[in-house]
Amino acid sequence: MMPEADPCTATRLLNQCERPTRAHYTILGMSWAGWMFDFYDLMLFSFLLIPIKQTLGLSDDALSLVLGSSLAATALGGIAFGWLSDRFGRKAVLSWTILVYSIGALMCGFAHGVVWLLVFRIITGLGVGGEWATGQTLVGETFPARMRARYAAYMQTGAPLGIALAAIVGGFVEPAIARNFGPEWGWRGCFFLSVLPALMVCFIRRGMPESDVWLERRRGVPTTGQRPLLEMFRTPQLRHFFYLAMILSLTDMSAYWFTYTWLPKYLYDRLGFSMAKSGVWLLVTQLGGFLGYFSFGFIADAKGRRLAYSIFSAIWALGLLAVTWFWTAIAVWPMLTLLFMFMVGFGTGNFSGYGPICAELFPTQMRNTIMGTVFNLARGVQFFTPWIITIVAARYGLGGGISLAAGFAIFTGFWVWMLPETRGTRIVAEGE
Repeated sequence: MMPEADPCTATRLLNQCERPTRAHYTILGMSWAGWMFDFYDLMLFSFLLIPIKQTLGLSDDALSLVLGSSLAATALGGIAFGWLSDRFGRKAVLSWTILVYSIGALMCGFAHGVVWLLVFRIITGLGVGGEWATGQTLVGETFPARMRARYAAYMQTGAPLGIALAAIVGGFVEPAIARNFGPEWGWRGCFFLSVLPALMVCFIRRGMPESDVWLERRRGVPTTGQRPLLEMFRTPQLRHFFYLAMILSLTDMSAYWFTYTWLPKYLYDRLGFSMAKSGVWLLVTQLGGFLGYFSFGFIADAKGRRLAYSIFSAIWALGLLAVTWFWTAIAVWPMLTLLFMFMVGFGTGNFSGYGPICAELFPTQMRNTIMGTVFNLARGVQFFTPWIITIVAARYGLGGGISLAAGFAIFTGFWVWMLPETRGTRIVAEGE
């Protein structure tokens, strides 16, 4: 049952409440849903690679260009929407990003060649880039410090559910549409369905409160003319934190996209799985991801962000090495292979640490801009990931390319200790 509104919200900031209120759960729910469909729209393309390639006659290089460009666009979207959020508010930008990525995904269904497909995937990437930082900033600014990581992790569970939804649509809905309406309409119909998340904007505009930390900051310091990135680079400590966070994001993001960019194709081509079986196996991975994201916050609130990050990175690397380098040794035990696939997903729970760490390191007037920049610039660099995997795969196989993710995961588990421990940091409107 949803708790009643806490009286504390009338006189204090939301993050000073003793317990979550109705306002908190509304913010969490809308941010979670926005992030789930954000990831669904980003990943759906990977699950539709085979039918798109077959009907449009695209080469692997063309597909790599489209995949990489959509990731590169997230970098621009993260910076642009991050600045807009610090300027115009978290609530408005959450709506804008959902509209942009929903329209971009819808238009992909009308593409008849690589050029227009590329254009529409870039539009999708721009919206996707702004979503995560806006939602995580909202959660970070409104939830009490003692439970901030836990609720940031709850929001992060939208990612594996988004991938699971993409796997279901790509593995089961696409073949069903193709059987009834023809091969070309299978993947197009899946993209047409992707406009539905835009309906959430109505609920956001009607019922979700704005971040009161941002509102207090706006009342205290006018936002007009502010240049958050420039201000950050002029401050030595913030600049230092930015570089550390950027490397953390870059290596962890590399681990993630080296894992997932070609994973459906790896299961389909290298291991000989059907589209349906590939979907089922990826659902197991995303079940692990959901539980990993969910549980990360409890460990991070209890034992610290850095220790939790290292534990989950190690689990991720172990699972990856098992299903790539040692696949032939473990394939005779189907349940064991599923366990390692589960571990791959569970380890990605370390992504739940980004939101709390960045929200606790940077001040309100630049928080969303920096979070969007750090997260999405690292994701934009993954433009090169599909090609790197293809080059490595030419000599070591697709599994060899994917296994590079294990090295990035291990590095990330060590690098996080370069950052300060931020557990218990109080977020205020002014005077950070």
